[in-house]
Amino acid sequence: MELIVSPAASSTFLLFHLLLMFGLFCSTTTRALVKLPPNETVPAVIVFGDSIVDAGNNNNIQTVVKCDFIPYGQDFYGGIPTGRFCNGKVPSDLIAEELGIKDIVPAYLDPTLKPEDLKTGVTFASGATGYDPLTPKLASVISLSDQLDHFKEYIAKLKALIGEDRTNFILAKSIFLVVAGSDDIANTYFVLRARKLQYDIPAYTDLMVNSATDFLKELYGLGARRIGVFNTPPIGCVPSQRTLAGGIERECADDYNVAARLFNRKLSAVLDSLQISLPDGRFVYIDVYNPLLDLIENPPKYGFEVVDKGCCGTGTVELSILCNEMDVGTCTNVLAKSNSVSDLGG
Repeated sequence: MELIVSPAASSTFLLFHLLLMFGLFCSTTTRALVKLPPNETVPAVIVFGDSIVDAGNNNNIQTVVKCDFIPYGQDFYGGIPTGRFCNGKVPSDLIAEELGIKDIVPAYLDPTLKPEDLKTGVTFASGATGYDPLTPKLASVISLSDQLDHFKEYIAKLKALIGEDRTNFILAKSIFLVVAGSDDIANTYFVLRARKLQYDIPAYTDLMVNSATDFLKELYGLGARRIGVFNTPPIGCVPSQRTLAGGIERECADDYNVAARLFNRKLSAVLDSLQISLPDGRFVYIDVYNPLLDLIENPPKYGFEVVDKGCCGTGTVELSILCNEMDVGTCTNVLAKSNSVSDLGG
């Protein structure tokens, strides 16, 4: 499935593709702002999903899936860990900055969040969540259903702040990003084997895509119209999964990637269907699987040297609480960090 874009919005959605190809991971800098087409407005970036776009919503909930401690955030403003599963910014921050909306997209549950922040968008994402309702329960994190409940609270707060008409305008014109699926496949299905006895891979990816469909329909029903959905990356190639399932040579775990590709094909078809059944919306399939796999298979092409280790400890298993100030980093300086593919984690 190709990116589905209207002519007026093509620049914005091409930005997604470019940022995701070259800014899939953490980053500390971005450059030129994107010039939108005439009469085109993007007032906010509003985000749902997992650790790829979590900016700190897990900080104050009872879960071990946290990263509000050193060395996370060491290349963020002031070197402060914010709860981003990253040394710097996450993709939603990059997109908001490139669109000229604001420098970062804050976590909705951030206790320092200001009312003014609501007008330009927040992230409801929670590291280790997924489309499968069991996935967030296993990790004690915020489900996509609960993220929608938070979004409903957000809408009510926005209406109280700026009125119903302006709120409806923001919802209709903003960019919504949805990022999930990796934890379902990697953790719930393969590592914890919590669904293996009940489902084979085709059936489990059906469960995932059915849940994704329900989520997107409810999001649309709440007023979202421009919705970009990330597909699932080659999760079998991230460092921790190479270690757990890639054999002695730590190769990519092919069965993980087979599941990801199957889910992605089904997700693409669903977005095509939603585009027909909900014609007022723009549902965009954002392919991160193929650009990332190309980077992993051809690292020099992108200026990378190391693609099988993360930048913490041994680089083989350390993520979330396993990556902490007691670890000796595998990346010795910022330049080295920019040339090593870090673990996507959860």
